[in-house]
Amino acid sequence: MFLPFYFPSKEALKLVIVGGGYSGLSALITIREYRPDAEIVLIDRRPYHLKITHLHESFRRPLTDFKVSFAALEKRFNFRHVMADLRFDDTALKQWQSDRVIPVGQEEIGFDYLLIATGAGFKKLEKPSRVIDLDDFIEKPGPEVLQENLAAANSSAPWITAVGGGATGIQYLFEIANFVREHRIPCRLRLVDSEHRVLTQFNAKLGQYAEARMADLGIEHVTGRFFRAQEADRVVLEEVETGELSELDSQLSLLFVGKSANIRLHANFFGQVVVDGDILDRVFTAGDCSYYRSLGSNAMTAQSAVRKGKLAARNILRHSGLVKLLEPYLHRDLGYLVSLGPQDSVGWVALERNVVGGFPAAVVKEIVEAQYDLLLAGIDTYVL
Repeated sequence: MFLPFYFPSKEALKLVIVGGGYSGLSALITIREYRPDAEIVLIDRRPYHLKITHLHESFRRPLTDFKVSFAALEKRFNFRHVMADLRFDDTALKQWQSDRVIPVGQEEIGFDYLLIATGAGFKKLEKPSRVIDLDDFIEKPGPEVLQENLAAANSSAPWITAVGGGATGIQYLFEIANFVREHRIPCRLRLVDSEHRVLTQFNAKLGQYAEARMADLGIEHVTGRFFRAQEADRVVLEEVETGELSELDSQLSLLFVGKSANIRLHANFFGQVVVDGDILDRVFTAGDCSYYRSLGSNAMTAQSAVRKGKLAARNILRHSGLVKLLEPYLHRDLGYLVSLGPQDSVGWVALERNVVGGFPAAVVKEIVEAQYDLLLAGIDTYVL
């Protein structure tokens, strides 16, 4: 295995990774590939790695398929998992850079390099009864979450209101539509969005395709509205332009309001954290919590998270070696595909104007996601 500009020193390498998502594990596996002797500690608040890009598929696959225990990964990649929810700010990062030690509970963990890969999290709204969000689907399979909540609905054909026309909301909406149709569950579906079309972050053709499929399935689409509350059997909405409130029949609301970017760390071209203009040369960041000041993609996507994790790992290796010549982050996303149920997807490949849809797009999506599954098995097929 050859890594350009990497000439390892004979000194032991101690690495701490905070966050066991796509970027954290990609970095860990990359380090392990080139430094089998490295001492790696992974800090994550969960006992498992969550393949969150697959989570909507729990309506047709076991939820356990998307949770990979850190205990199993520890054995596979020889690292130590510490289950903790580590909080930090710029002052803490500077202190850790200086001391090369992280306090975790009653333990102090020393390191040569630190990688922060905690993700961005999801926006949270107040969640009364009959309101569910992504956290509910992490804890229980989709059918169980849906049926438990519909059982409490006082209606023979309840309305389900999904809020948010981004990729996550659209994927869940179509999975639910497929599930209720397949199991002949009497209910009606609605999408509420503050925008006037879905998937606004992409080429308009993606949204047009998704909206056409929604119409085919009889899904009502309410645009230009904010979600304000779920009250008894009504959902309260606010007109974006006028602030006027309105109500619609709804026995259940599902909130998919996007990722939260309020904890993003700024990094230089190489993934090293920058605080108050100072480069913390031993503290790197990757994934959704990071913003690289470079030409590469800062999109909050799994593929960008993986690429940043791998680049940060390669630069940690180079910085620890005899020649500290680092690689800039230049990755551009190669495409993005949104699932519209088991046999349909829409997205773009290679260039944003290259829009693909239907079953072929669904096949491409599965192939792309299988590449990450191979990485978790220890087989790296990503090109540098």
